[in-house]
Amino acid sequence: MKILFFGTAFISKTYLEELHKNRHEIFAVTMSDKPALRGQKLIYPAVKVYAVKNNISFIQPEKFTPAVIETIMDFAADAGVAVAYGKLIPKVVFNNPKYKTFNIHFSLLPKYRGAAPVQHALCRGETETGISSFYIEEGLDTGNIIVHEKLNISIKDNAETLLNKLIPLGIGVMNKTLNLFRYGKCDAMSQTGDPSFAPPLKKVDGLVDWSKSAYEIYNQFRGLYLWPGIYSTVSQGKLAGKRIKFREIEVFDSDSVNKDSGIVYSTEKNKGFTVSCACGRILVVKVQAENKPVVSAWDFIQGRQISAGDHFF
Repeated sequence: MKILFFGTAFISKTYLEELHKNRHEIFAVTMSDKPALRGQKLIYPAVKVYAVKNNISFIQPEKFTPAVIETIMDFAADAGVAVAYGKLIPKVVFNNPKYKTFNIHFSLLPKYRGAAPVQHALCRGETETGISSFYIEEGLDTGNIIVHEKLNISIKDNAETLLNKLIPLGIGVMNKTLNLFRYGKCDAMSQTGDPSFAPPLKKVDGLVDWSKSAYEIYNQFRGLYLWPGIYSTVSQGKLAGKRIKFREIEVFDSDSVNKDSGIVYSTEKNKGFTVSCACGRILVVKVQAENKPVVSAWDFIQGRQISAGDHFF
């Protein structure tokens, strides 16, 4: 088939690889090159890197101008596929392919519409998620569902491990959707149920609220594992005023009710330290102080950086 592919990031590249492996004729649309955090060097989107290496035609439009739209239409695609593209696609473009354009979304729509469905599902302690392929329309992830595939979430999953499970599941959903098109089956179902939303993450989302339960904070850690991580500022102790990132935590106790949440309650030999939450305590296993490398929480204690009785905001 002739595939019009919209994608930008590393996740998108894995889907482009699958389409290329399956010998589809591809025209890719990806985001512009971005400057590196330091220096003037430009960083190419992963989709562009793969396209250049494999002689796949692509464009990087800043805007969908008439000339860009004409170029896309000239390709005369059978189907459009969008995976983590990062930009709104105009109606004249997503409706142009013979079978229109579908998106691969990392949730069971209408749950978690938006940019960060995996992270928000984990933060809210969901036990099930999945992949949805749906026809793109002008609303935010509101189009009719073509294929749904479910996946159980383990309590040990974080954003990285869950994405690693969802990516191959999504590739299967993409292939299944294209096979339906190949046999002329283009039916789709309206989304049912109450929608929820997964807006883009911000750095402040990682700030720990110690008035929450140990499980709520653990779920926050799972969801924000890749970025921005979770953190808190020491209000009392040797590192008062310093921000600490919690790089690995566990639920140590889920039942205790604590009047003084945010206090370093105990040190656990060869493990780390516990912090009281409104309900329960977390065990901090790995930490990272400001402008310092990640270390084990036990080494952090041995270095007398933190001790029982210290307090976080």
